[in-house]
Amino acid sequence: MTATPPQSYPPLAPCADRHRPPSTPVRDSLALLALPALAVLLLPAVFASGGTRRWFGGRAEGQRAQAQAAKDSAAAAFYELDTAQRDLRISIETITAVDDSPAARRAIADFEALGQRIDEVSHQYIQAVDAHDLDRVDLEASAASRARAELTAAQDELVRVKRELDRYAEGLGPLLGKAETQLARLAPAVVRARQALLAASNALDHARGAGLTADDLAARLAALAPELTKLNQGAGQYGVPQTLERAERVAREAEAVRAEAARLPERAAEIDNRLVSLRTRAQALTTRAGQVEPVLSELRRRFSAACWQDLQHVPERAAEAVAQAELKLTQARAARDAQRWPDATSLLSTARALLNTTDEAVSAAGDRLRRLNAVQKDPQAEIERTRFAIRDAQRLAMTGRTAPDPRHARPLDDSVARLDRAIATLEGRHPDYWHFLTETEAVRETVARVVTGIREERGAGH
Repeated sequence: MTATPPQSYPPLAPCADRHRPPSTPVRDSLALLALPALAVLLLPAVFASGGTRRWFGGRAEGQRAQAQAAKDSAAAAFYELDTAQRDLRISIETITAVDDSPAARRAIADFEALGQRIDEVSHQYIQAVDAHDLDRVDLEASAASRARAELTAAQDELVRVKRELDRYAEGLGPLLGKAETQLARLAPAVVRARQALLAASNALDHARGAGLTADDLAARLAALAPELTKLNQGAGQYGVPQTLERAERVAREAEAVRAEAARLPERAAEIDNRLVSLRTRAQALTTRAGQVEPVLSELRRRFSAACWQDLQHVPERAAEAVAQAELKLTQARAARDAQRWPDATSLLSTARALLNTTDEAVSAAGDRLRRLNAVQKDPQAEIERTRFAIRDAQRLAMTGRTAPDPRHARPLDDSVARLDRAIATLEGRHPDYWHFLTETEAVRETVARVVTGIREERGAGH
């Protein structure tokens, strides 16, 4: 059978055929019987000729192309899923290295579960690829159709799991951000710790060069050496949070050592100055304490015993306190020479407290005489001062009111009565001026408290 159908022109018979006898039924039957055999001989030649084509090859090739397209799409989906899983595994490793919280542990467990699903769909895809050889010459259409269906199903599963992985990655954002922040802090923190240790060591060397041993600071710095070793071993062995905390603590402690070592020369000079100053003050107080006895003699001569009785032991107590202060100063000098700085500082503080107390006692005698002289000469000035304070408080209590608040009126009325009683003590041959002074001072303190209470209440809107 040829590609071009035969034409209908009547054939030209050879000359010899023009004399062939006419057709008969028997002859025609014999001719028809011979046709099948002729066809058998002619068919192979017809299909082998250059103008022939396959009758069933077109459908098989179309199915092969569709199956190959499905295979390519599945391969692309497999690659995307594998890439996403690899990228996400890096994030999970970051979180694992930094975070051990329950939320982080749940995220890691969820990733492992997703990994199992990814393994399942990847296995399904690989099986589908291995089960079908799309390059076979004799691939049948039905086999190509099955290959396309299985590869398309594998692609759909890969895409679906990829979506689950994407949703999981979105929810991982806060944990990952926190972990990355800690990792970003880790390297600078370790660098700062090392720099702080180096700076502390240099400060110690400088202090020793100035003749200061600084043994306690050297011991504190030496105690940080094991921590530096752990920092050098890295976060892989001890974990990121622990390493970060260790680096910050080492930097903080090393900085404290550096600051103290840098201040040592100044601290030594400061202690030397305090030793000289306090010793000079102790000598001055010894001189002043010797002047208390004449003051007490005048108080005894001019005023009643109630005015000076509490001061009669000031000279002895002042001498004892000065002696104790000088002993502490001697001990402080020894501690400074031994470079026991905390001990020296503590002893100096004790000596200063003793001298302060002595100074107040010595000053009290002179101050007592001065005040008693003033009130003896003009008691009315103290009385008017106290009455003015009471009247000022009474005016404030009545401001904006038709009647005073009992909470304010009562202590003010009591203060008026107390002042009157104090004034009455001035009558007689030997008035107790000191009692009068202490009473007027107490009245003024009471009035001041009332005034403060009124102003606070009004300031709060009551």
